[in-house]
Amino acid sequence: MTTMTSPSSEASRATATPRHATLLAMRHVRHVYDGAQVAVDDVSLTVGPGEVVCLLGPSGCGKTTLLRIAAGLEALQEGELSLRGEPLSVPGGRHVPPEKRSVGLAFQDSALFPHLRVLENVGFGLESLPAGERRERAMALLEQLGMADYARTYPHQLSGGQQQRVALARALAPAPALMLLDEPFSSLDARLREQIRDDTLHVLKRVGAGTLLVTHDPEEAMFMADRIALMHDGRIIQMGTPRELYCEPEDPFVVSFFGAVNEWSGEVRDGRVATPVGPVAAPALAEGARARVMIRPEALRVTPVELPDDERREEPARRGQVIQARLLGRSSLVQLHARGADGSEANLQAQVPGVFLPEPGQPVALALDTSQTFVFPAGAGA
Repeated sequence: MTTMTSPSSEASRATATPRHATLLAMRHVRHVYDGAQVAVDDVSLTVGPGEVVCLLGPSGCGKTTLLRIAAGLEALQEGELSLRGEPLSVPGGRHVPPEKRSVGLAFQDSALFPHLRVLENVGFGLESLPAGERRERAMALLEQLGMADYARTYPHQLSGGQQQRVALARALAPAPALMLLDEPFSSLDARLREQIRDDTLHVLKRVGAGTLLVTHDPEEAMFMADRIALMHDGRIIQMGTPRELYCEPEDPFVVSFFGAVNEWSGEVRDGRVATPVGPVAAPALAEGARARVMIRPEALRVTPVELPDDERREEPARRGQVIQARLLGRSSLVQLHARGADGSEANLQAQVPGVFLPEPGQPVALALDTSQTFVFPAGAGA
């Protein structure tokens, strides 16, 4: 298979994704199971032509239910649902069945027909086309996904990753306006998952299909999505570009969902909150208010301090001592005991690029990247 370079920059995504049109629109959708369990609660979102929108969140947050409503596998109970401006479903009324919706579906289980060869699986939904044209379209998609050599192979002869590629080709074959993907890569091992989602993103952008993708993996969402809808307890907590969610979180849940954080609480004094790694600005909070400070591990800059004992008084005020360091591959995780200028102390962790393995007990100087430091009112959070 040919490995392609990922169109990962947000600039290229913005250029490739039309923002002026709406393909799928969901307005104030609410869905309740068994009359009591609220799975989706007042959710509104849109997907544009050629745009990849990820529904991200923990298990049970409602993301798969929302995808099933878009697919027509669940009836719309409350709200509005339209594709290209045409209603797909009306609560208690009109309901366009899945096969009439111009949507392609791909799930974690590839669900290929075991008695059909790969080429026949991909062409299954193209019965209305002449045989030659059906074969040509199926082969073109298999070629794009690196599976042309397996056209005459049966599904049981393929690996899991190959089956997922075939399932994607089958979903794309009828040229749907909208692709709906439910955790399609979660059953694959890490290296294969990276390759297949890279290939998938290229194909989706090439064919120009709008896509709604369900995932619980923040890294996957940031790689795949033009926009992310982060869900919790049936609601969208924040929706925006990967950069907006990571760098401009609107809720503590958003910060913590994208990885471990160091946390402190304190009072706002002179517009700042004291922490063991220095004061943090809190311009949005009133003087004397209780605050919740969240600092990402990568926001901490760690520098070894090598001074003789009689010069220790010259160490910077923001300092700490290494507890232990572990190599994670592309980065190192350093656990520290920090002591601030105000006498406050805490254990925290820093994530440092590359190999950085200071010995336990090593004194270090600490600096703070405020762009990855967030302050919320105490008690805030989804």
